[in-house]
Amino acid sequence: MMSGFSRSRAAGLLAGAALLTTAACGSGAAETTASGSAQTSASGAKPEVVAAFYPLQWVTEQVGGPDVQLTTLTAPGIEPHDLELGLKQVSDIQNAALTVYIKGVQPAVDDAVTPDKSFDAATAVTTLPAGEHAEEEGHAEEEGHAEEEHGHEEAGYDPHIWLDPSRLATVATKLGERLAATDATHAQAYKDRAAQTAAALGTLDQEFTKGLTTCKSKTIVTAHEAFGYLADRYKLKQVGITLDPETEPSPARLSEVAKVAKAEGVTTIFTEALVSPKVAEVLASQVGAKTAVLDPLESKPSGDYLSAMRDNLKTLQTALGCTA
Repeated sequence: MMSGFSRSRAAGLLAGAALLTTAACGSGAAETTASGSAQTSASGAKPEVVAAFYPLQWVTEQVGGPDVQLTTLTAPGIEPHDLELGLKQVSDIQNAALTVYIKGVQPAVDDAVTPDKSFDAATAVTTLPAGEHAEEEGHAEEEGHAEEEHGHEEAGYDPHIWLDPSRLATVATKLGERLAATDATHAQAYKDRAAQTAAALGTLDQEFTKGLTTCKSKTIVTAHEAFGYLADRYKLKQVGITLDPETEPSPARLSEVAKVAKAEGVTTIFTEALVSPKVAEVLASQVGAKTAVLDPLESKPSGDYLSAMRDNLKTLQTALGCTA
């Protein structure tokens, strides 16, 4: 479970980070103008860019390339929702020319960023509602959740935009524009790499479209509702055991999911690497299904984003009985 990140603690860390920032002045870090566009120092230092967690790290690496100094807040193998920021991480955000994040995934990051030096990737695309059974699990989608400690529904939408390659391609393009505005010296290089990244994601999107067209089943039962964008893009039906990985499913929800799985002939219940598979395994035994890992890519996989998504495609094709 997420341990929370109080606003009082955030204020304390921000104050401490401000001291570090003051001490670092003149050290060659990227400087930011009053208009919000960052400029590299006279020493030619690369703009410092912070990525909140893995999918944003990957797209920033692709677009920023060798022209940025990239820091990632969430270490591999760590559930992003559990992130608490230390003093140095808050300082990294304050010193950065740009922080790339998604509001609603990590409240600690939401509290630490400033609008003029951050890029909320979710603002680049059309988003989907937070979850089909949000109210059932006590996660009503309503405004004014800024003071709550955690939960995807705080932002009022599903934040897992990176699981739709077409949406991530749009994020790459917009990120290229933001980096170009941040570092005019390398503006064209950012835009060129953004176009290349969007093209690679377009190819991946075509592979998913073709690979999931002729499937016997269209229903995926997932550990939590992380795959709404993938389902929306490729005309699948997602049935999540829980809304988010921090929530224990109610007996009523488990019964409902089991009923749907049996009625629709689901043969595979999907688990995740960073979430205990026990509930999914019990559900699978109840409905006569097996389990398989479908990676929501919230943490760095063994390969990279593209290879992990292609592994997901193979897993889906096997589970859904898709023909070549």
